[in-house]
Amino acid sequence: MSTVTTTQNNSRSATQQLVITALFVALTFVATMFINIRLPLMGNGGLIHLGNVPLFLAAMIYGRKTGALAGAFGMGMFDLISGWTAWAPFTFIIVGCMGYVVGLITEKWHAKPVVVNTVAVIAAILIKICGYYFAEVILYHNWIAPLGSIPGNIVQVGVAGIIVIPFVGRLKKIADKF
Repeated sequence: MSTVTTTQNNSRSATQQLVITALFVALTFVATMFINIRLPLMGNGGLIHLGNVPLFLAAMIYGRKTGALAGAFGMGMFDLISGWTAWAPFTFIIVGCMGYVVGLITEKWHAKPVVVNTVAVIAAILIKICGYYFAEVILYHNWIAPLGSIPGNIVQVGVAGIIVIPFVGRLKKIADKF
């Protein structure tokens, strides 16, 4: 009887994790698609969106796998649907790495949560800057033009961090109860 119960619990846990991941993919997509501002900057830095908010929540609350999938698929789908198709493979990898690293940092370090979450957001900023810089070098065949998108990338990820860090600890406690 305990084998059946264990199998049912594992199945329920896997289904619950799948639903949570799908929810955060959808939230990341929606926040990227509908909560954005286009800036008159060159390169990819011309779009500021709040898609990083659900991405960070997914990674900080549910871990690196959920964070990676939410970022890669949520923002990758945005690129495919919104006409930024050339960016989709880069976004899939870069933002997937952002979600993975944020989740990894917040899973592994158990110091003060605000410090750990801040370090995770800084790591995400660095991944975004470096990743999209080299993506733009590839797409634009220019080493100088991608510099114009760095301020927008910093603002985009930094604002998401400012929104998420103050309350993610409380949300994690609530999620842990379930």
